Amino acid sequence: QVRLVESGGGSVQSGGSLRLSCKSSEYLFYNGCNAWFRQAPGKEREEVAFLDRDGNTRFAHSVKDRFTIAQDYASNTLFLQMDDLKPEDTAMYYCAAADYRTAVSGASYCPAQLTYWGQGIQVTVST
Repeated sequence: QVRLVESGGGSVQSGGSLRLSCKSSEYLFYNGCNAWFRQAPGKEREEVAFLDRDGNTRFAHSVKDRFTIAQDYASNTLFLQMDDLKPEDTAMYYCAAADYRTAVSGASYCPAQLTYWGQGIQVTVST
């Protein structure tokens, strides 16, 4: 069973940086659909950053140009570099991943719902 374990969270002042890491127990990120999500108290979970096996990325509008997503193949780790952090970035952050699916046409695609999830890690940004 795949296990994802996040690390690197904590408290930082506004304008600071943090790098979150997500270690997989199996060789997953290199050929998968990978993402970081976050959920703040009283709010719905939102996708923050996405990275596919071809290197394509997408970011939530609120974090674009401040956050970067990357992976290290050798260590099976997914990263989220967060710069210029703001108090509204305060949330529990989760890494998630899934294997590609194959459509009837033969095309590969990422499923809408990712399969594997970490336990989450808190990020708190103060003014």
